[in-house]
Amino acid sequence: MTVVMRAENITKSFPGVLAVDHVSLDLEKGEILALLGENGAGKSTLTQMLGGAIRPDAGRILLEGQPVSFNSSSDALNAGIAMVFQELSLVSGLSVAENIFANRQPVGAGNFVRWSDLYQQTQTILNSFKLDLDPRRLVKYLTMGQQQILEILKAISTSPRVLILDEPTSSLTEGETTFLFENIRKLQKEGMSFIYITHKLFEVFQIASRVAVMRDGKYIGSRNVNEVTENDLVAMMVGRSISNLYGSSEIKTKKNAYFKVESLARKGCFGNINFELQRGEILGMAGLVGAHRTEIGRAIFGIDHLDSGRIFLNGEEITIKNPRQAIRKKIAYLTEDRKNLGLFLNMAVRDNVVAPALQSFTSSAGFIDRRKLGKYASQKMTEFAIDSPTITKKVLHLSGGNQQKCLIAMWMSINPEVIIFDEPTRGVDVGARAEIYQKLREFAAVGTGIIIISSDLPELIGMCDRILVIHHGRISGEVLRNDFDEQLILSYAAGINSDAVKMRTL
Repeated sequence: MTVVMRAENITKSFPGVLAVDHVSLDLEKGEILALLGENGAGKSTLTQMLGGAIRPDAGRILLEGQPVSFNSSSDALNAGIAMVFQELSLVSGLSVAENIFANRQPVGAGNFVRWSDLYQQTQTILNSFKLDLDPRRLVKYLTMGQQQILEILKAISTSPRVLILDEPTSSLTEGETTFLFENIRKLQKEGMSFIYITHKLFEVFQIASRVAVMRDGKYIGSRNVNEVTENDLVAMMVGRSISNLYGSSEIKTKKNAYFKVESLARKGCFGNINFELQRGEILGMAGLVGAHRTEIGRAIFGIDHLDSGRIFLNGEEITIKNPRQAIRKKIAYLTEDRKNLGLFLNMAVRDNVVAPALQSFTSSAGFIDRRKLGKYASQKMTEFAIDSPTITKKVLHLSGGNQQKCLIAMWMSINPEVIIFDEPTRGVDVGARAEIYQKLREFAAVGTGIIIISSDLPELIGMCDRILVIHHGRISGEVLRNDFDEQLILSYAAGINSDAVKMRTL
């Protein structure tokens, strides 16, 4: 096979950190290479050097045998290397067409944009990937999944020789991921090469032919995918074996439900939502993009208003019109968008972990007890294994996994009775995933009811006692643990099967 790109002894340091330590790897023409490693392993730094976003301190990059040097991502793109970053770079106030052809719009006399040509070219690209989007639609009205697909399409539209994808399915549902993989394979057959970064190990076996692993900035090795198991990859990534990622779950007997929702409805989003939650139960919510699972969680927590419906906690009807009322009732909602909606990124770990319960650390005169607050924050850093040198470090500078653990620690400060967790491990490495899953098991073990909203079916199947499937804002099916099956859940999610699974006597 022809090597299309080679990195030789690439090295990059930041103040106090050797991020990438003399890493060498090859990428063959038409190859899909999965690049794995925990947060902080150096994957993103390496690929940002390959994609021109940052310059290496040492080493060199060869493209089809010729040394290349990039001063920017634009230089790399012109050479045929495109990269889709984990953080989206779309402009929400511009249209689909304007984002795809940013700085590449067809122009005519006077350098004015030829809008009809722009929309036609965009429609051609959308059609070639069977994507049902209006070129004129503003990006801010797209779902997170649609924006993620659009970001990838934007890169593909430049016809690169090498496409680097950093966590491309972090916001995608199962169906969208399947759609993406189909198009990656199509482009692979046409000779495009891919470096595919993911924390979802099952995806490696679905899409990649070879896998390379990094740990602590070093290149650990590469293996053909058909020669390894998930446990082999975990051991390479973390330097130890994690035998049961999701922990163990026992089949629970039916008890009296302590949390209920009846006939919840929000116009244009969802309706007739009814379910119960037992103490210690982990209840999943599955569904395709546009199913409005997140909107259900937000409405229960009081972020979005309900048009009708009732909520009961411990046998009493409660009113929740805003998050403050939900917090008072000890209901926690952990958003899927931790950076924009969940955490105070420019504030310290200490300030984040106490944010929902700040009144617990104030005196009757309204002054904050700094000593009490600091002691509590230090305890939570230890308890939730948040890897930070001090409690005063800004959350912005933590890895994705540590940010997610900080988000969990934040909401545990209210001692919740009900936890609604939206995409609990999005963008989180396998080591942090195992720690988060263990924490959820611990919460459930002491009687806390947990609702997990997730696009990751293996996660729902591994963690949940029961799964509700949402289709177009309605519950289309309920699946018990001993009936768990991906195809069955997907059939409910797609609306193919709308009859609830028969409840078994457990």
